[in-house]
Amino acid sequence: MTKKHADRRDLPADRRRKHTAELLAACAACLIPWTVMLGVTLPSSRHVHEWRLTWVGFDMLLIMALASTALLAWRRSRSVILYAHATAVLLICDTWFDISLDAGTEEVWTAGGLALVTELPLAAFLIYRAHSLIALLPWPPAHTAAGNTARSRTEPVPEEETLPPGLQTRG
Repeated sequence: MTKKHADRRDLPADRRRKHTAELLAACAACLIPWTVMLGVTLPSSRHVHEWRLTWVGFDMLLIMALASTALLAWRRSRSVILYAHATAVLLICDTWFDISLDAGTEEVWTAGGLALVTELPLAAFLIYRAHSLIALLPWPPAHTAAGNTARSRTEPVPEEETLPPGLQTRG
């Protein structure tokens, strides 16, 4: 391992958190003028050649996200928290695209109804469950309090290991 990489890992956790927050804030700030420019220059409509491929592909991605989240929950993996959030975001994006692309047509009512009855409640449930699992985790994790991240685990929790009741997703 090079000294440059070793030095980066040796940064205190608070400093790494601060650098991450600064990077994300800079990205958000840079996205503002880009979004304004798109709002001013993009045409209000456009003929799309691969409409079916786009939507079927997105729905396949959503199927994989839902199935992965279910599998990780079944296996009692702590990674389910990340997958639940990602799946919720995909559901919210699906809702946004369905409604915004159907605006001005009769299909907007179907898209809105499906969003209110299925997609948004499921997304809210996934976010709620993920946050309830996060709340049960010790913070900071014992192995990272001393800077030791080598023992981080994302694999399934062994059956014999005891978890708080809220982290037990099977049974």
